[in-house]
Amino acid sequence: MNKVVHSADEAVADIAPGSTIMLGGFGLCGIPENLIAALVKRRITGLHTISNNMGVDGFGMGLMLEAGMIVSHIGSYVGENRRLEQLVLNNQLDLTLVPQGTLAERIRAGGAGIPAFYTPTGLGTVVADGKETRTFGDRTYVLEQALRADAALIKAWRGDRYGNLVYRMTARNFNPAMATAADLTIAEVEELVEPGELDPDRIVTPGIYVDRIIQGEKYVKPIESKFIQALNQARGGA
Repeated sequence: MNKVVHSADEAVADIAPGSTIMLGGFGLCGIPENLIAALVKRRITGLHTISNNMGVDGFGMGLMLEAGMIVSHIGSYVGENRRLEQLVLNNQLDLTLVPQGTLAERIRAGGAGIPAFYTPTGLGTVVADGKETRTFGDRTYVLEQALRADAALIKAWRGDRYGNLVYRMTARNFNPAMATAADLTIAEVEELVEPGELDPDRIVTPGIYVDRIIQGEKYVKPIESKFIQALNQARGGA
């Protein structure tokens, strides 16, 4: 089945206000830049987002915050975003912080059909407040519930018309797990190829998990650019 849609705007056209959305990425690496931009153009409100972090001011999910689109967020890291800080302190956004490994496992469990699991992480801290605990052997564990979403917006390096996806280095991050844990998975790729052109051994997300795929029009990749520039300067290069 050909899952290619012609634009990011078309790909997100039926995401409704109030939806729960997962967004892939680690820092600003591997985020679905074009799909986020399309959402911002639509100004969809009341969104509940799940992502490892929250972008920065003026980029990534920071653009969604500035547009007043997000009412709650579940994630692990929210530094470097002053707008988010203001919203949380003013009780305008409900923020739930989750240890990073626990967040990854909650998403993976959601994709695997596992409703909940026990972990020792967070025991004795605010992370465990109000949650069931249970002792196995000589150790006590916290019960964490799986996470699922109405839609997942993910980013891969290469993909084919059937939705098979290949990731590159750190950009792999949360994207593969999120692709399995949503009712609707939309992927954007840097390079769109024909079926059969991807090495089967490198496919991480099989097309069965992907509902729509687009080729991104442009990528800023600010972390990679700044790192390479700083590295070149340190070495005395241009």
